[in-house]
This record gives sequence, C-alpha cells and structure tokens, in this order.
Amino acid sequence: MSLSAANRRMRYPAIWTTEKHSEPRAAPLGEPLTTDREANFQASLGWSAFFADQLDEADGDLVPRRIAEVHRSRLSVTSLEGIVRLGISHQVNTSEYAVGDWVMVDPDGDRLMRRLERRTLLQRRTEGRQTHQLGAANVDTLLIVTSCNADFNVARLERYMALANQADTTPVIVLTKADMAPDAADYEAQAKALQRDLPVIVLNAKTHDAAQALAPWCGFGQTLALIGSSGVGKSTLVNTLAGLSGESSQETGDIRERDAKGRHTTTARSLHAMEGGGWVIDTPGMRTLHVSDVAEGIDQVFSEITELAEHCRFRDCTHAHEPGCAVQAAVKAGTLPAERLARWRVLLDENDKNTPKLTGPRGNKVFQKKR
Repeated sequence: MSLSAANRRMRYPAIWTTEKHSEPRAAPLGEPLTTDREANFQASLGWSAFFADQLDEADGDLVPRRIAEVHRSRLSVTSLEGIVRLGISHQVNTSEYAVGDWVMVDPDGDRLMRRLERRTLLQRRTEGRQTHQLGAANVDTLLIVTSCNADFNVARLERYMALANQADTTPVIVLTKADMAPDAADYEAQAKALQRDLPVIVLNAKTHDAAQALAPWCGFGQTLALIGSSGVGKSTLVNTLAGLSGESSQETGDIRERDAKGRHTTTARSLHAMEGGGWVIDTPGMRTLHVSDVAEGIDQVFSEITELAEHCRFRDCTHAHEPGCAVQAAVKAGTLPAERLARWRVLLDENDKNTPKLTGPRGNKVFQKKR
C-alpha cells in the first residue's frame, strides 16, 4: 500500500522540506552525514515529489540513491561519502539500469532493492537488436556537443535532437573549438535553423567562460547529459563544468586534423557534481545514431513541415507529387529548403523501418520490425 503524502513527509521529512528552501545549497561530498546534509544532497541530485510519490510501506527502512556508474557486473551510486558500490543479486541485469536512475537501497550493506520509475530516459535501439541501449535517466537538459570544424553535420544534429525531444529533455546545441574557427558565426546560424527556439551556445570548452555560458542549465537539482562524436570536447567540457583536474578529471584526446575525427577517451557513462550545484553525465562518443521510436521527436524538430502539412489538399499527402501540396509549394517559394525536406524524409523512413510494429491476430499481438 502506498504511503499518503502526509506520511511520506513524516517518514522522509528532510528530503521533502529541503525543496522549500529559498536558497538551497548542495552539501559537499565527504562531509559528515546528517539528516539536513543528506536531504540537501539528495535535492541537489534532483530528488523531487515525482520520486517520493513512488515510495510505499516496504521502503520504510531504505534510502534513495542515484546511480553514478553502470558496468557489466556492478552498479555504483553517489552518496555524501562518495561513490559507493552496490551489493546486487546475481539475477540483476545491469544493462536494465542507466546512469541517473534513482534506486532504493538497504543501508545495511548497501544492497540494491528496487529502481524507481524514471521521469525521462535517453535510449536508442541498436541495429539488429529488439532491445534498447540505455543512455541516461532523469536528465533535464541534453547538451548536443559538436565542434566548429568537419565534425559539424546538420543531419546528425537533427537525429540527436529527435532523441532529446522524444525523451522530453531540453536540447541545447553546444559548438566547441570556436576559438579555432574563422567562421564560428556561420556554424551558429546553421545550428539555430535546425529547430524552432533552439538554444545554441558557442564556446571554448577549456575556459571558465564555458561554465558561465551554460549556467542557465547547470543550477541546483538540474541534471545535464552530453552527447556527440568523439573528439568534440565533451570530456573537456565535463572537466570544466565539474571543476575536475589531475587524476579525477575525464581523459581527453586530440582529433585528426584531416577529418576532425577523435578517438574514444570516455568508455563508460558517469555522473559528476557540477560547481553550480547540478550534475552532469558524460557519455562515450557516438558517431552513428540509428533512429527508432522517435516519431514525436522528429515532428518537433521539423515542426515547420508538420504545420505546412495541415494545409495540404489531401490528408494523406506524401509531399512528393500531389496537387495542392503546401509543403512542395513552400519549397518552390524558397521558404523551405529542399535539402531540409529530404532529411526529414530520411529520418521518417528510417524511424518507420526500425520501430517495431504491433502485428498479429487480436489478443495475440507481437512486436515485429518492418522488413
């Protein structure tokens, strides 16, 4: 039986009351554990009523923890004492957990008991598999990182944004290596055209100004995740945002000058405290992203096409050759770039092909990929 809201506040008073502080501050890692410090720390991690409402009587002696690292045979959480490895059953499949998940833990032995429902989830379906690869959970903002060089690719950025939109996170384009590009403003203009009201930040990931530029998304209780190709400066940006240096910093790598491609220096996802009070999740570099299960996310990226389609003469218009097509009219008028429409078609077709469909007789439906 679920606990009432009043009982939850009584059983977890500090966790609830911390959200009402006018100027909350994150407790530094390593300080002695107290009720107030613990509650403040959990609030800095993003603990909210969404998660507290999931607690029930069976959770009375458990504590909430957030997953900081996921490996093949182990899970680790972050706490005031630092990173703590959880005791898990041999039946636990760690691939079903994501960095950023909230879990309930038995403090006697740090044993994993259960995972709470996620507020947001970044995931992708890998080619040839029916299951999803989990990226990061309970993320508020997805920083889509690319650089002002040959890595910049509008089609890839649109894929990342569809993923972010589908997960109900806020996408922000971050253009790095601006100090080495003579035409950074051109990259910025191209990025801003990819989605309506899309924030685009141009910065040098190595400077403190980078943290200031991203401050609106780095506040107390906020969680960022970074995504992008290898070598674009994600790990450097994490080091800047989290104030990491020396042995505690994320390894960084240079790129090849001939094609701006980098090598993988981040091999696993990890959660880091930011100096602004929030948390950031670094992810391994990803050059290929096959879209699936992101129809709504694609509509949001290409909202101008979706809105034009409502004015087509035929409801099932394919925007290819039908008379009275408002989309094709916009292309001819020069208000909709033909290459933008072509990229929309590619994403729609790929998403339709890769997304499992419900088929089979009534009452016995199964997921099956379109062939």
